[in-house]
Amino acid sequence: MDGQARTGGADTACDVGTGAGAAVTVLFCNGQLADAGALSAALVNYGHFTSLQVRAGAVQGWALHLQRLQVSTRELFDVELDGTQLVAWLRQALQQLDAADASVRITVFSRQFDFRQPLRTVPVDVLIAVAAPASIPVLARSVLPLPYQRELAHIKHVGTFPLFHLRRQALQRGFDDALFVDAQGRISEGTTWNLAFWDGAQVCWPQASALRGCTERLLMEGLTQLGQAQTHVEVHLPSLSRFSGAAAFNASGIWPLAAIGEQHLEQSDVLLAHLQAALAQAPWLAL
Repeated sequence: MDGQARTGGADTACDVGTGAGAAVTVLFCNGQLADAGALSAALVNYGHFTSLQVRAGAVQGWALHLQRLQVSTRELFDVELDGTQLVAWLRQALQQLDAADASVRITVFSRQFDFRQPLRTVPVDVLIAVAAPASIPVLARSVLPLPYQRELAHIKHVGTFPLFHLRRQALQRGFDDALFVDAQGRISEGTTWNLAFWDGAQVCWPQASALRGCTERLLMEGLTQLGQAQTHVEVHLPSLSRFSGAAAFNASGIWPLAAIGEQHLEQSDVLLAHLQAALAQAPWLAL
């Protein structure tokens, strides 16, 4: 497929969302508009984050996002993240911008972290980025399998350079994005998204070391509520022909995959419908 036109058009990397003013982002650090000092500290590139969508002041799966942030804070900094304070800062940021609908990224880092003394206990800081609400167009995309395993895959850390470099490689070869394959040949995840497969009867979740997304958890719970069969399997590239469909997803939406490499997937829209119904089971809860 190298050299063919990308499925979604010229600028369709799989997490490009839509929304007026999406390029305008306002940053808050610990409840205050971020200044140069806070931003320069973030350049140390040691921290973690979560991304989410807010609609009418509500979020799907907020408990999962908070759990992710608190668990990763313990692992990276050996301190506790105050969930009550975090929610207060998030509400304050949205209210200050009069933003009932928004795209939000919450990053936990420390202005006092010193890479020369990484074991020193330091307080953490919270950087909240608020932008216009975004949603990914439901367009079928084609992705290129590439060998890669994220470091500390279970943490949504700020070390994103390899993800975007591999995305560039996929785009240069005529695909919409990159799909990661580990050293054992197992499909794990995409650059900024998880995925599921469809075998004609059940939803199949690929098993390999990967960042397990909040949206993935919500989809699994929703499918269970709907009584839809699902299973966890190792998916190797040579076995892709057993699947008739695949779909990708993150906090900004769900979209079908038209092809993985040379393997075309004719029933991805069937899987898409199942996943959309599953996500609809997750309530939007006020912050």
